[in-house]
Amino acid sequence: MTTARLPLFPLNAVLFPGLVLPLNVFEERYRAMMRELLKTDDSEPRRFAVVAIRDGHEVAASAPGMPDRTALADRGPAAGFGAEPLAAFHPVGCVADAATIRERQDGSFEVVATGTTRVRLLSVDTSGPYLTAELEELPEETGEEAGSLAEVVLRAFRGYQKRLAGARERSLSAPADLPDEPSVVSYLVAAAAILDTASKQRLLEAPDAAARLRQELKLLRSETAVIRHLPSVPMVELTHEPNSPN
Repeated sequence: MTTARLPLFPLNAVLFPGLVLPLNVFEERYRAMMRELLKTDDSEPRRFAVVAIRDGHEVAASAPGMPDRTALADRGPAAGFGAEPLAAFHPVGCVADAATIRERQDGSFEVVATGTTRVRLLSVDTSGPYLTAELEELPEETGEEAGSLAEVVLRAFRGYQKRLAGARERSLSAPADLPDEPSVVSYLVAAAAILDTASKQRLLEAPDAAARLRQELKLLRSETAVIRHLPSVPMVELTHEPNSPN
């Protein structure tokens, strides 16, 4: 397996390959990470790894009007994640490629990144100004019957979308075209469905696209049945996770 050491960006969210992640970076440890990534030549990818937090907090506590305590030596880059940061994060994450890193006048950053590759977290290094991790790239397997499963999941997802829009299926026009490549479908549906972090994490960790699609079909059917008995809820944006306040 291919391994790499990359900056680590923990979030209370799950990033999937192919999906866009906007970030509002204001903590000093993550500012330091972005400053380092900006040193990478424009022709090279500016990569970091995103992992979902299992225990801990994205933002370390600081007193009003005081400097961010993660900038102080006695707290360090692991502030908020306990004595063993590795245990604070889910074991599988996603590499992100930062297409845009824009520094604001106040020193914070506006970042737009795209998920690329699933990785397994092997170790976490807390010795620098920000967390880094040793990561093992996970293979992308299609799995048996992925093609037929993708078709069924897309039909279920269209019905789910319409229920979220608060209208009867027969009264709506057909939704925009969606991809039909099984792996792409599996990640798109995983990102777009309104699910808790634990459910999304299980989808990210699925061994192949077919297994992920089977899980999604069960979830979509269950969620659609629930929505039938609820008032209208707003449509989820299809292209990316909500903007993270990091």
